[in-house]
Amino acid sequence: MSKLKIKWNSDKIVSLSAMSISIFTLIIFIYQTNLMSKQNYLSILPYVQISISEDKAHKTFSLDIKNHGVGPAIIESVIIYYKGEKHDLRDYDNYLYNYLKSEMPILDSVNFFSSSTLDRGIAIPANSNYNVFKVFESERDYDLLTKSLGELLRKGLRYEITYRSIQDERWIIHSNSEGPQKLD
Repeated sequence: MSKLKIKWNSDKIVSLSAMSISIFTLIIFIYQTNLMSKQNYLSILPYVQISISEDKAHKTFSLDIKNHGVGPAIIESVIIYYKGEKHDLRDYDNYLYNYLKSEMPILDSVNFFSSSTLDRGIAIPANSNYNVFKVFESERDYDLLTKSLGELLRKGLRYEITYRSIQDERWIIHSNSEGPQKLD
C-alpha cells in the first residue's frame, strides 16, 4: 500500500490558514449574533409589581402598578377573586375602584379620590408607575378606604394581572406571588 503524501508548500499552508481563520471568524460571528439576540430580548423585558403607598400624615392612599423592567408592559387582563367568585374587571368598566364600590357600597361616599382604568392594551412604560386609584386630602375618606380595603383583603380579596411584552411574551402576577411568572 502506498501512502498518500501531502506535499506542503507555501501555497497550501497559506490556503489552509485562510480557511481556518474563516471558520474561526464564522464561529465568533454566530456567537456574537446569539449574544445580541439575548441582549435584545432582555432589553424589552417588563417586570410589573403592585405598589400600595399609605401616608397617614397627609391622608393619602395610593395603589399603583409599577414597571421595574426595561421594556413596556402591556395589560391584557385583570381578574379579581372574592368569596369564591371570579370577576373580570371589564365588567366594571375596567375601574378597580368601581369593583371595590360594588363589594363595599360605603366607598361610594368617598369624595376626594382619583381613579384610572385598567383597559386591555394599556402600556406601562419601563421604570414608571401607573396610578390605579388614589384617595387624598380627607381623613374621613382615607380612613374609610383603608378600613374597607383591609376588610376585603381579610375576607379573601385577590387579584391576577396578565400582561405582555412587545415581543408578545406573557407574564402573570398574583396577589400572593413574589414576582411575575412567565406564561407559556
